[in-house]
Amino acid sequence: MGEDVLSEQETIRSHRFDRMAALAGAGARVGINYLKYYGRQAISGSADADALQELNAGEVFRTFSELKGGPLKLAQMLSIDQSLLPPAYAKQFAQAQYSAPPLSYPLVVRTFRREFGKDPREVFDSFEPKAAHAASIGQVHRASKDGRSLAVKVQYPGVADSLRSDLSVVKPIALQILGLRERDVAAYFREVETRLLEETDYAKELRSAMALSAACADLPNIRFPRYYPDLSGSRVITMDWIEGLPLDVFADGDASQILRNRIGQALWDFYAHQIHRLRVFHADPHPGNFLVSGEDLCVLDFGCTKTIESQFYAKQFAFLDPALDTNPVRLAAVMESMAIILPSDTPAQRANLLGLCKKSLSLLALPFRHGTFDFGNPAFMEAIYEFGEENRKNNTLRGMRGARGSADTIYLNRTFFGLYSLLSRLRANIKTPLPEGLIFLE
Repeated sequence: MGEDVLSEQETIRSHRFDRMAALAGAGARVGINYLKYYGRQAISGSADADALQELNAGEVFRTFSELKGGPLKLAQMLSIDQSLLPPAYAKQFAQAQYSAPPLSYPLVVRTFRREFGKDPREVFDSFEPKAAHAASIGQVHRASKDGRSLAVKVQYPGVADSLRSDLSVVKPIALQILGLRERDVAAYFREVETRLLEETDYAKELRSAMALSAACADLPNIRFPRYYPDLSGSRVITMDWIEGLPLDVFADGDASQILRNRIGQALWDFYAHQIHRLRVFHADPHPGNFLVSGEDLCVLDFGCTKTIESQFYAKQFAFLDPALDTNPVRLAAVMESMAIILPSDTPAQRANLLGLCKKSLSLLALPFRHGTFDFGNPAFMEAIYEFGEENRKNNTLRGMRGARGSADTIYLNRTFFGLYSLLSRLRANIKTPLPEGLIFLE
């Protein structure tokens, strides 16, 4: 990404119409690039399609980065699945995980004066004015106090308001593109809005971070920073600075298989403990939220967490029942309990949904089937990507009406997909037993 993208911003557009204009401007620039491309093709008979993709990806990501909030969070979420986007976009959007244009220091000072009535350098012994990392909701500065090296996360001003306006702009466009009716997916939009707005509540994030860190402290090869409530507020969180490699950098490096397995096992155990024992989990598994330090996996960000209610847990994880592989009646009952199959569905629709669900389980439940799993086999994720593409092209599935499933599945499914993606990138071979105490529906 060029230096112009990473240069400090003096402000963030927060008004709905300003943000709509920025997105429209990006669309217009992309359109002009296409006109130039087709013009060159018409005149010379050839044009560089890859260069066009890179140029357009840069335009889109530059706009998302400047707007931050919802658009940049969208880029971050899409970058978890590298198969969803053309290579040029995947490369650009991956930067949203921990690289975005930072805000200028005067805006940081303004936030501190609102929070503490002081300049950052009056709160800390030292405070680096240039952000070390910048992402969708806030940016991190390095600081020190009483001999401790600290990471200070500062929220972008107005980001909560911009998230609401971003979602209101994106919603009708998404409904039109996906061919969905608002009443069928209203609960899903409310869930996404709730989780995104929670990410702007730094007081909640601090509580979640301290509670989950304490509850997971005994897991092997997992580390957490120490948090400092007295140096935190509604828009600022202070924690220990941890040196290490971002998880994707580590995964793409030359680490030994033994270390890859150890880090992968720590990641699996971290999520298994939260989901199946604590029933509340870190729901943002992109590599920018994890560091590898020595032989430990360090978890850095708890902005997005999700609580699992007992009734939903029992219904959702009934899908891990091995008997479903050969018992379509039992599979249908589980699907009905989750409102994936509705009473109004025709026999043909039921058959279509049963077939899709059986194939989905043959892939997504595979890591649990034998107690160990080699995520280093590329065929696993390739099969998941191909299945997703088949679903997107399934006109029968797209045409089904009614509010299906539970909105609680959005972040749980996202978490498992992110977990599988990270473990595949690590090429980890790990233990993956069925959770203890599961009671399957009869």
